[in-house]
Amino acid sequence: MTDAKYFTTTKKGEIFELKSELNSEKKEKKREAVKKVIASMTVGKDVSALFPDVVNCMQTDNLELKKLVYLYLMNYAKSQPDMAIMAVNTFVKDCEDTNPLIRALAVRTMGCIRVDKITEYLCEPLRKCLKDEDPYVRKTAAVCVAKLYDINAQLVEDQGFLDQLKELLSDSNPMVVANAVAALSEINESSPTGAPLVEMNAPTVNKLLTALNECTEWGQVFILDSLSNYNPKDEREAQSICERITPRLAHANAAVVLSAVKVLMKYMEMISDVEFVSVLTRKLAPPLVTLLSSEPEVQYVALRNINLIVQKRPDILKHEMKVFFVKYNDPIYVKLEKLDIMIRLASQANIAQVLSELKEYATEVDVDFVRKAVRAIGRCAIKVEQSAERCVATLLDLIQTKVNYVVQEAIVVIKDIFRKYPNKYESIISTLCENLDTLDEPEARASMIWIIGEYAERIDNADELLESFLEGFADENSQVQLQLLTAIVKLFLKRPADTQELVQQVLSLATQDSDNPDLRDRGYIYWRLLSTDPGAAKEVVLAEKPLISEETDLLEPTLLDELICHIASLASVYHKPPSAFVEGRSGLRKILPAKGEGIPETVQPTSAVIPSQDSLIADLIGMDLNPPQLIQPVSQPPYSGMNLIGGGLDILLDVGVPSNTGFGPIPAVSQPTTLSMSGGDGILGDIFGPTESVYVAPRTTWLPAVKGKGLEITGTFIRRNGQIYMDMKFSNKAMQPMSGFAIQFNKNNFGLIPAQPLQISSPLAPNQSCDVSLLLNTTGPVQKMDSVNNLQVAVKNNVDVLYFACLVPMNVYFSEDGEMDKRIFLSTWKEIPTQNEVQFSLNNIPFSSETLIQKGQQNNIFTIAKRNVEGQDMLYQSVKLVNNVWVLAEVKVPSGSNNYTLSLKSVSVDVTAGVFQAYESILRS
Repeated sequence: MTDAKYFTTTKKGEIFELKSELNSEKKEKKREAVKKVIASMTVGKDVSALFPDVVNCMQTDNLELKKLVYLYLMNYAKSQPDMAIMAVNTFVKDCEDTNPLIRALAVRTMGCIRVDKITEYLCEPLRKCLKDEDPYVRKTAAVCVAKLYDINAQLVEDQGFLDQLKELLSDSNPMVVANAVAALSEINESSPTGAPLVEMNAPTVNKLLTALNECTEWGQVFILDSLSNYNPKDEREAQSICERITPRLAHANAAVVLSAVKVLMKYMEMISDVEFVSVLTRKLAPPLVTLLSSEPEVQYVALRNINLIVQKRPDILKHEMKVFFVKYNDPIYVKLEKLDIMIRLASQANIAQVLSELKEYATEVDVDFVRKAVRAIGRCAIKVEQSAERCVATLLDLIQTKVNYVVQEAIVVIKDIFRKYPNKYESIISTLCENLDTLDEPEARASMIWIIGEYAERIDNADELLESFLEGFADENSQVQLQLLTAIVKLFLKRPADTQELVQQVLSLATQDSDNPDLRDRGYIYWRLLSTDPGAAKEVVLAEKPLISEETDLLEPTLLDELICHIASLASVYHKPPSAFVEGRSGLRKILPAKGEGIPETVQPTSAVIPSQDSLIADLIGMDLNPPQLIQPVSQPPYSGMNLIGGGLDILLDVGVPSNTGFGPIPAVSQPTTLSMSGGDGILGDIFGPTESVYVAPRTTWLPAVKGKGLEITGTFIRRNGQIYMDMKFSNKAMQPMSGFAIQFNKNNFGLIPAQPLQISSPLAPNQSCDVSLLLNTTGPVQKMDSVNNLQVAVKNNVDVLYFACLVPMNVYFSEDGEMDKRIFLSTWKEIPTQNEVQFSLNNIPFSSETLIQKGQQNNIFTIAKRNVEGQDMLYQSVKLVNNVWVLAEVKVPSGSNNYTLSLKSVSVDVTAGVFQAYESILRS
């Protein structure tokens, strides 16, 4: 019979029975009892009460029983440190046992018991085990040193264990060497100073390379990772190490192959011998290609690493394009990664082959893959100039298919092609305009508007086309509105005579009817430019734009070098440095050495502005990256309500125009846009919060800059005018501008989703912050979460997609229509089962029941009745959550005491803990 039987018994009085069996004289009964204890512990039962009885079972020769007792000790020693001391003598005794398995088991268990009192007794047995005659004991003791260092670093250094560990690097057994390397690497990683505690030298490296051939595969990984942290003293040594590591590329284990690639990629940076590097480059290609014949998950990891390698050294795989062609049965995540690498490897030599494949992919059924394939064609056109014409022809063929999402993606990439090759392919604009009515995605609409505005002089009916977009201006996405504003101003500057009404209309919509601050600001800028100096406006708006770069999604060079040093780790899959996703990680940042140098110098990350492929407002970016010269102010008053057509536009037209056909006066800057709140608080209400005493949870940091790649997000939630708002502050603490912000919520208990797009002034410059108040609603998909008020959020920008979780204070879910009729309250209270009633204590509440009623009323906690029973006030209150769940409350307010009792009843008991927290926060605010 299997051990499954131990997991099926659940009965009362079991602890007492187990205690009796553990003290039995019969060895078999004692072993069965320990198995039952471990089974109970495994399924989550608290069996810590049996600690002394289980410890007594340690005195046995039975290896199986000893293992089970040690397992129990590792689990409960931290909660029973005083009792754990009882086991020390047995540990010490077992460390001197004749059986090497028992010696190793004892030292391993002592290392896993993270109790300070026991570590003192561990030192002597550990010292003996590090010099044990059996290699199994020595390799176990080596790992134990690393565990002990994590508990008490100073003790390890004082006891000289680091020196003993270093001596094990010369051990005759390769597995002992591998474990010693692993332990030293772990200790170096966790060094508080960040500097390695044990430096590698040439003799040590030679010993590691000797052990490399005889180790198990994971031992080889440890040794290779350690070698990747070593900096050879000269080029000759680097070449020698490379030659001895190269055979590892033929290993069957993918981890060994990638670790060897990591070492070679690092050392190649130090080698100036072109022929040697060329030979290594040829040797690196076959193992990487072989990894792509593995299962999809391994393929994906390999592809993410190859993506980094190709960015650093594209020559390695330049002849292997075919292996990255997508197969019909590849998972989507593999397909997208292969597509990315195909574009990186695209060159004049293989572009015909690549385009043929991409055109085929654009007819697939997977929408995401098709979109990426169409974008890839555009990227190929930008990267390989000789292929641009063929790419444009391919995109036109795809537009003729009339498949909606294909057409929209094609228009987005054609806009980029126009930026890259101005005045070359504009003949296709008429074909693009034919598909104007089918565009429904913001990015495609914005791209088409940019094309019309940029080439307005070549499109006869440009004004009609832009006017058709203007009809639904208020309903358009913010990026479309911004693009439309700029496009119409461009059109006006090119054809001022017949587009005056159109520009007047868009400026009015942008400055007076819009509540988007970005749109208003840009509208005012254009209005004032046009009214004061149309010549300057023409220089600014129609300035020549810089050509877009060939590769818009390359990693920053310093980040790429760091990630190359982390090949074969999670960092190479995430494409993020370890500090971005490992909490509390310290240590020096790894970088590639300089060419021909042994020890790399410390490299400070350089500030680099990398244009994002997702950039939507191309002309605005063009202005930002190539700012116009400052215009000297004109002598007349800047906002005097002057007539645009009758005044400065003569410069553009070179003719006189009657002065009675101009714009009206520009809105004065001193007249602020009206912002209102309930109760007529006006702007003061927005700045200082609602004037009533509504509780607002203090702002917390949801996404620290270290995890957000330089983006810090702080915020809170507030209920205002019957609606939920997410008040956030976005701070750019990176060295490059951020743009293209968007936000999305995961499914949650209340169906909370954004009710509007995220409005952030773009780009958000370094060291700048932006406050955002995002309106939310509760109409999204609902999914039960472990924590009722937990919200998982994804924020996207041009740098990456960033994730964080935050807790939504329950009071924002309290609805304004939560006042229940007295009779309904009474009947509902009786209908909810007694077991659904949960009691909480509210201590040190320094005010009366009247104040409690008032505070509750202001926060949608409605008092249904109040009565006095035996000198204490009893309040009966109701709360309705936005998902129509009612919570009924009884508050006991004793006379002369500040300690209240809160009883909550609800059909959904899960919400009561959150409601109590809301009660407590409201009352203490």
